[in-house]
Amino acid sequence: MAPARPLAPLRAMGSSAAPVPGAPPASARRNGRRRGLGSLLTGLLLTLVLVGCSAAAAGLNSFQSPDGRYAFLYPTGWTRVQVSDGPQVVFHDLINSDETLSLVVSEVTPERDLSQLGSAVEVGETLRRSVISPEGSGRDAELVEAREREQGGHTYFDLEYRVHLADRDRHELATVVVDRGRLYTFAASTNEARWTKVKDLFGVVIGSFTLQI
Repeated sequence: MAPARPLAPLRAMGSSAAPVPGAPPASARRNGRRRGLGSLLTGLLLTLVLVGCSAAAAGLNSFQSPDGRYAFLYPTGWTRVQVSDGPQVVFHDLINSDETLSLVVSEVTPERDLSQLGSAVEVGETLRRSVISPEGSGRDAELVEAREREQGGHTYFDLEYRVHLADRDRHELATVVVDRGRLYTFAASTNEARWTKVKDLFGVVIGSFTLQI
């Protein structure tokens, strides 16, 4: 009986094997996997962005002025209130009736733009003294934040206030813009107790105000 032949040594793990005829190179397979993973991540990110945008606009209705000059979003469930000798447009919440949205349109010199009225802080302080808490009103307002942004070729000042009254505190967001001799002041106001619940919604609403023509 012939002696048994020794077994051939096993190939070490990780050593290269002979390529399979017709199979793509290993580098190509790795690149393909990377491209597939990148496409998957891109798709996920796009989905998240779209969902976020939809969520931001959910529960909002659109309003446009009859002359087409401006437009904005307002919360679903809010109703317009007709007022005389006051803001041009007023909306309020049917459930929390002291939550309001208002637009005041004032005349300014046609040649003046927003920057000529002052910085965001200066304009915010002027509105605080003359509109939000004028002398004798019984209100004391504090300008919390004032910032400038550009949108659609116009400069906007975004303002945030805390308003102190004798029996309660309120919070208000506003945006101010000038166009062709008109100063637009768009503001949303609520009780301080509800501020944390509605501040994101109010931010979307105030940021939605746009000049159309």
